[in-house]
Amino acid sequence: MNKEYKNIKVIGFDADDTLWVNETYFRDAEEEVGQLLSHYETPNKIDQELFKMEMVNLPTYGYGVKGFVLSMIELAVELSNGTVSNTVISKILDIGKDMINKPIELLDGVEDVLKELSKDYRLIVATKGDLLDQERKLEKSGLLKYFHHIEVLSEKHDTNYIQLLKRLDIEPESFLMVGNSLKSDILPLVNIGSKAIHVPFHTTWQHETVSKKEANGSEFKTVNSLTEILDLFSAHN
Repeated sequence: MNKEYKNIKVIGFDADDTLWVNETYFRDAEEEVGQLLSHYETPNKIDQELFKMEMVNLPTYGYGVKGFVLSMIELAVELSNGTVSNTVISKILDIGKDMINKPIELLDGVEDVLKELSKDYRLIVATKGDLLDQERKLEKSGLLKYFHHIEVLSEKHDTNYIQLLKRLDIEPESFLMVGNSLKSDILPLVNIGSKAIHVPFHTTWQHETVSKKEANGSEFKTVNSLTEILDLFSAHN
């Protein structure tokens, strides 16, 4: 086993775009709403304004599909100067319901990795988003049996992780976090003295991107896919 991880006892996993596909559906929905409101603005401008609206609403609604839908409706009202039709509002609501009801598409090798690691490590989920939606997705994923604990966080800053580890009686140096977002899953853990493995997803939400300068100097490992993690713990295979 890679000596870097010899003290690890607990491994945390992000959920969206680490265990299953998620961000792709948001990109598709943005495209749909861009077409739906295209007689008010260009799709590119709508995309920009929607992101701004989401950022303004984030402290109120938090992460997840519901907040996203409310931001889309608010944008439709704003762009139309209050004249948007009930039909368009209904279509936006349908886009949201369709997102919530998407089947769970597990990323390659996820279950194999969890099955193997759960033999020797305590596994937890630490994710952001809407509680009900994340619970639903975990239930539908068939992966719940591998996890000792599920935590849906309102944010993923250093302090959130420190509080989580304290609550679960986990020493930072014995914790490893695995996720697709440098901003949420990797850099905060490095900051508090834990280990982190970055598994990039092909699409990253604008809000989750970090500059090279921000990431520089931080010690974490990047792998191409979740299955590569097993190579780092090969002594247990």
